[in-house]
Amino acid sequence: MKVPKFVLRGFRRPHDLIASALGQLEREAMDELWRRGEMSVRDMHKAFNERTAYTTLMTTLDRLHKKGLLNRRKHRRAFLYSPRVTRVEFEQGVTEDLVEGLLGPPNGGVEPVLSCIIDKVGERDRALLDELERLVREKRRELKRRS
Repeated sequence: MKVPKFVLRGFRRPHDLIASALGQLEREAMDELWRRGEMSVRDMHKAFNERTAYTTLMTTLDRLHKKGLLNRRKHRRAFLYSPRVTRVEFEQGVTEDLVEGLLGPPNGGVEPVLSCIIDKVGERDRALLDELERLVREKRRELKRRS
């Protein structure tokens, strides 16, 4: 019998977690910066077809800079912003936080979580299960070399 999917209080699916890590405008600004690289607030304002207030974009880019997602450098009288992390690095970081949260504290009971992951991977794609097994063997060899 298939158990219905549900969301635990305070828990979101990985896709939703990545999407909600930033506000809507922050995500759109990051998408534009990941596409174009370095931009000023004026460039961003033009890229948004002036549908968002200049000062709102200025605040949003400053907030992203304070969150550590953007680099900022002074150029004449304006700041130029560029992504500090790639889209892949950002998504990887959110995913790592999610996995850390799932595994809980050290010496916690992680067997149910691991069992669930293996079951879902096996249901989705048998080749992916083989890939998971290969990665586990590779990680064991790496850890053995270190010790």
